[in-house]
Amino acid sequence: MADKDYYDTLGVDRNASKADIKSAYKKLAKKYHPDKFQDESEKKTAEEKFKEINEAAAILGDDAKRQQYDQFGKVNGASDFSGFDYNDFGGFTDFGDIFDQFFGGGMGGFGSFGQRRGSRGGGVRQYRGNDLRFDMNITLEEAAKGIEKTIKIPRMEKCDKCGGIGAKDSSDIDSCSTCHGSGRQTVTKRTPFGLFQTTSTCRTCGGEGKVVKNPCAECRGEGIVEKSAKLKIRIPEGVEDGSRLRITGEGEAGRKGGPHGDLFVVIHVKQHDVFQRLGNDLYLEVPISFTQAALGDTVQIPTIDGKTRLKIPEGTQTNTTFLIKGKGIPNINGYGRGAERVKVVIETPEKLNKKQKDLLKKFSDEMGEKSSPSKGFFEKFFGK
Repeated sequence: MADKDYYDTLGVDRNASKADIKSAYKKLAKKYHPDKFQDESEKKTAEEKFKEINEAAAILGDDAKRQQYDQFGKVNGASDFSGFDYNDFGGFTDFGDIFDQFFGGGMGGFGSFGQRRGSRGGGVRQYRGNDLRFDMNITLEEAAKGIEKTIKIPRMEKCDKCGGIGAKDSSDIDSCSTCHGSGRQTVTKRTPFGLFQTTSTCRTCGGEGKVVKNPCAECRGEGIVEKSAKLKIRIPEGVEDGSRLRITGEGEAGRKGGPHGDLFVVIHVKQHDVFQRLGNDLYLEVPISFTQAALGDTVQIPTIDGKTRLKIPEGTQTNTTFLIKGKGIPNINGYGRGAERVKVVIETPEKLNKKQKDLLKKFSDEMGEKSSPSKGFFEKFFGK
């Protein structure tokens, strides 16, 4: 291997990053692992190639050794791969992880895995319960005024029979003899790079550190059982469509007596027949007659709180919008309130009798030019 190019072995250039080297190593290690070959001749060739790519990765994956190799073309004290045994890697399925274990931590020969987190309680490791989601449909009126609703949800709750510990009795819980209560198991392997030590979740106790001799018959050792719960949920005034309310501690109970998760209530506001909401303002379209618009009038209109009266000034044009302050949706933060915006639309009569038509014709003659678009309107298109 001394006369070979490590970069060429992995198929990377000399400016390759460690990520590039790792990626190349992972692909080649999977490609040439001897276990993939049945033919003895092919397996022997693969073993030699496997040795080569591991030696190349051992050098280029270590910053100090790579610098020495780049400067002098060799590495003092490089590992001897003459007695390399690929079976040292038989228990691994992800060669990218092997690269990280061997070369990402500085060739010290020791790697570690993340420890499963949990709290101790009742002699066993506890697990936080799952969060739950509940979708609630409400009306616009309920969103504006706020409401309290009772809901029923299925969820996992603490087993009453064992109190959540998962055992018939607390005396049925012993420390794991394999990991001695730590929940972690250490395995040491001899590799071409030295002793390699890995720490992983204990297979005997599943990382709990404790073993239950006599599980609870009700919950089968889990400490939780499936039930349904009735909850009163207070929906605040001003809530919007899509809002998510978090109810702390009302999710599922945790295994082995662990704490509850949270409940998230997602609000869906039904479309209203009359009002349209935009922010905290309400929009409303009200039809009025031509005479009401021309002569003025006071009309009754709906609001989210009931009815109110709106004054229509004489000469009001169609699509005029009137603002009524304080008749919109309350601010969810507890201060202020939106407005109601009322757009009036003049309705044109569809069926007129002869007398009505004559009166309108007489009115049109009296108005003269004012009964049609103004002279200035046409001048914009056709000129003077």
